[in-house]
Amino acid sequence: MNLIQRLMGQKPDNIHANVEIYTWQTCPYCIRAKLLLWLKGVDYTEYKIDGDEAARTKMAERANGRRTVPQIFINNRHIGGCDDLHSLNAQKQLDSLLQQAVS
Repeated sequence: MNLIQRLMGQKPDNIHANVEIYTWQTCPYCIRAKLLLWLKGVDYTEYKIDGDEAARTKMAERANGRRTVPQIFINNRHIGGCDDLHSLNAQKQLDSLLQQAVS
């Protein structure tokens, strides 16, 4: 999928994964992670946890104690943060994860 197709609202048919991302509204790493997902045509569930300590605690429980944002999950598997997401993409592993349906 190229940028023009994405800007026109076209989405790839091969994205089946359930993607969740915990964010803060003004976090530059959150914005960068969401931009990569958007460019790939991924619909994701975003949990904006600005100032919500209970939500942050829940996120940390799912993320093996990590309390920084973003924290990203693909099919309930903890991927990590923004750098981890971009690393998976650079290693050509992200697309295959996104193509897997929720089991």
